[in-house]
Amino acid sequence: QVQLVESGGGLAQAGGSLRLSCAASYSVYAMGWFRQAPGKERELVVAIDYESEKIYYADPVKGRFTIPRNNAHHAIYLQMDTLKPEDTRVYYCVTSGRMARMFKGDTDYWGQGPQVTVSS
Repeated sequence: QVQLVESGGGLAQAGGSLRLSCAASYSVYAMGWFRQAPGKERELVVAIDYESEKIYYADPVKGRFTIPRNNAHHAIYLQMDTLKPEDTRVYYCVTSGRMARMFKGDTDYWGQGPQVTVSS
């Protein structure tokens, strides 16, 4: 069983930056970040497939979010720049056998989900 340890998050002002980190207990095929607001469906924000080295960014975050990674430590990060109030969500680190499965909500393990709050 893969364990995911997340850190980061918190409060930022609009236009500011925050960084989340997620470390897996061992290597996986794909990792990514979902986010969810109360009463809303979760959405896939960013994902990476280690085998194909493809990276996916959801349209609302393109150009603002990136996914730095440390492959040696099975870790990914979510660098969030130019934050907007609508980015206020709980952000979950997830793993999957393939990035393509994530689009169908087919995931294997989830992190604890730090809160990100952006004030206007």
